[in-house]
Amino acid sequence: MQNFSESFLKPVAGTIAVPTDNGPEAFIDAEDIAAVAAVTLARPDAHAGAAYALTGPEAITVSEAAEIIAGVTGKPMRHNDVDRDTWVEGTVAAGVPSEYGEMLRMLTETIASGRGSRPNDDVEKVTGAPPISFADFARRTAQAWK
Repeated sequence: MQNFSESFLKPVAGTIAVPTDNGPEAFIDAEDIAAVAAVTLARPDAHAGAAYALTGPEAITVSEAAEIIAGVTGKPMRHNDVDRDTWVEGTVAAGVPSEYGEMLRMLTETIASGRGSRPNDDVEKVTGAPPISFADFARRTAQAWK
């Protein structure tokens, strides 16, 4: 989720420009990742050999994320599904290492294809608390978009 407030999904002039079409993704809050890490580090024996695929509680599109951000900021927000090659080239030209650009290509292709991550209960299974929703993240983070 923090990619929407701190990184490559951060809106510019009311637009989130990323080549994800209308593919859904179960975006996760970094606070949930940290909570799982803390629990597993505090009780390593209880998690030895476990494999977790951490997700947020719902799969949403970038367009839906833009609508949620608009709702908490009161400002118009939209998703612009740009050309993937142009987008990757632009990120590399802006200083992103080419290897990371290729990883972003793969990630956006996965989301656009509809094969993005699907919600699961791994966060709650490990921490005992449900994962943070995108709406809750947006309310907490609204200042980043104002």
